[in-house]
Amino acid sequence: MEKSNTFNIQPYRRAIQLGFAALCILIGVQFSVFIGQVEQGITPSVLRPAGVEAFLPISALISLKYWLLTGVFNKVHPAGLILLLIIIVTGLFLKRGFCSWVCPAGLASEYLAKVHGLLFRKLLTLPRWLDYPLRGLKYLILLFFLWSIMVQMNVVYLERFIYSTYNKAADIKMLKFFTQISMTTLLVLAGLVVLSILIRSFWCRYLCPYGALLGALSWLSPLKIRRNQDTCINCQKCTKVCPVQILVHKETSVLSDECNACLQCVDACPVSDTLYLSVGRSKGRMSGWTYAVIIVLVFLLGTTLARLTGFWQNNISVNEYRYLIQQATQTGHPYYIE
Repeated sequence: MEKSNTFNIQPYRRAIQLGFAALCILIGVQFSVFIGQVEQGITPSVLRPAGVEAFLPISALISLKYWLLTGVFNKVHPAGLILLLIIIVTGLFLKRGFCSWVCPAGLASEYLAKVHGLLFRKLLTLPRWLDYPLRGLKYLILLFFLWSIMVQMNVVYLERFIYSTYNKAADIKMLKFFTQISMTTLLVLAGLVVLSILIRSFWCRYLCPYGALLGALSWLSPLKIRRNQDTCINCQKCTKVCPVQILVHKETSVLSDECNACLQCVDACPVSDTLYLSVGRSKGRMSGWTYAVIIVLVFLLGTTLARLTGFWQNNISVNEYRYLIQQATQTGHPYYIE
């Protein structure tokens, strides 16, 4: 039976992606102004945006282990840990929705995929014998960080890192990574862009440790894309639009760790109640609207709660930031570990 409801969630998903991307740009500009004024020795006219800590995943992972071992939620970069916890929650309950609804890198990958479509008549894909081992690279990178931090580091080393000048200035180093970009870094980024044009979602599919973490957590998520074999007409439209090349038309439940819950396959299916997102095969169905509202609310409520409870802004004063910058300038060795 042809769909009676032709509602398509994709324009709204794109609007949410663009909204989060705009927020990241705003945070970057505000933080750049804040640090620039601190460097000039004047009182900053803007507050330091705590959201900049979203780009400090290593610090957040170290803070997570320290919190689990000691019960202390440190205030050096608390927003980073808050955001890591929110992302973990989305992975456990909403699959890899972070990748296709929130992450700016995911948005960039989708636009680069459009460039691929303009340049090549046919989608270029790697053969399975090469694709599968390369997909394992992001898990090796993730395991390296998990082993180095969650296994190797004890409380003493965790605490030493957290309260070091190196970690306190991690947000400044991250800013300088972009504002004082080296030729080597520029070439690497350019290479990733070219590879992402040639091979769809190259970074997300093969190298992103966040994608690996969320892919692993998505196995535990109760939500799955499910296909009703009795009503499926085998048009394969779902598979054709899948950005991560899952053979959706052959699955009864999509279990792939690459599924990012973009819902493009659900929107493409021409038959009612044939492809849907749900907790079980016959219950707990979730519309695209509901999913969109939930994933946005998780971030809004999580960050709002952190603000209200005092676990959002760090406890590094403007004077301490000024000291960190002065020390880096005087020593010529930026933000060393004490």
